[in-house]
Amino acid sequence: MTNAAELSTLLVWASATALAIALVAFAVDLARRTEVRTDARTRARELAAVGGPAGPDAGRAAPPAPTSSAAPAVPAGRGKAAGIAMSTTWLGTAMLLVAIVLRGVAAGRTPWANMYEFTMVGSFVALVAFLAVNLRKDLRFLGAFVTGLVVLFLVLGLNVFYVAATGVQPALQSYWLVIHVGVAITATGIFTVAFVASVLQLLRDHRDAGAPLLAGWHWLDRVPGATSLEALSFRFNAVGFVLWTFTIIGGAIWAEHAWGRYWGWDPKEVWSFVIWVVYAAYLHARTTRGWSGRRAAWFVVVGYACVLFNFTGVNLLFTGKHSYSGLNPGN
Repeated sequence: MTNAAELSTLLVWASATALAIALVAFAVDLARRTEVRTDARTRARELAAVGGPAGPDAGRAAPPAPTSSAAPAVPAGRGKAAGIAMSTTWLGTAMLLVAIVLRGVAAGRTPWANMYEFTMVGSFVALVAFLAVNLRKDLRFLGAFVTGLVVLFLVLGLNVFYVAATGVQPALQSYWLVIHVGVAITATGIFTVAFVASVLQLLRDHRDAGAPLLAGWHWLDRVPGATSLEALSFRFNAVGFVLWTFTIIGGAIWAEHAWGRYWGWDPKEVWSFVIWVVYAAYLHARTTRGWSGRRAAWFVVVGYACVLFNFTGVNLLFTGKHSYSGLNPGN
């Protein structure tokens, strides 16, 4: 199945390329939306200066002159940039899905048994979560950041975590590989989108508070308010937390089948529990203690940092029963 493995790798590169194009297009769309709002504010000030309306209607465009057609309210390129961004995101996601399937065919197993495959599938889940929510609500403002993270993860996976498509150790030859690891990857992808929303919440909140360093970041005007971003992050994190809870439970059941104990304080088990505690504390503090705003957002940032360390640092720095989930699972 060498050809399938090689084609899978090529498709991951192609997906990263398509998503890099989407990243640029999302950034252009966000910038042009900012230009529209800036132009509206400028016109409002001009109208006020000559005696025009300065109240709530001040930002509305003036009627076109009789001798010329009305100017478009939105730059012509904005809609095109947004269309390119979404289309290439869908294309990149589809190519990544095919790459994952081919990787599984080449390896003859479920394609999420090592760090490279975890990176592929986790990135795919993050993209699917972003695209799925966009089918019901316009969240394109997240696009540049979600695609940016995914491109970073895919390139890192291809250059640092890549291993040949091979079989796995006997301990991993179980249906629990599909369930336990699959749910963990899904939770990680959802946590990724929530992390993006929380970072934007922090940036928007600091800018609204008059932070000098963010004064020139006009694109933040096109991002929803900090309260809306916090609510969005909370919904994603609530789903991710439920999945992560099942990850720990499923892992304990699998450990009992494979090693004869439910819990052994293995480094991966410890850090998985740390992640659960951080997100549980976040959800508890926000829902029962009234924690909101920056404190809640920083909780999410810390939680996602723990997720990343659990994926990279624990696999690379520590030795334990989960060591085969690192770079050389077949050894």
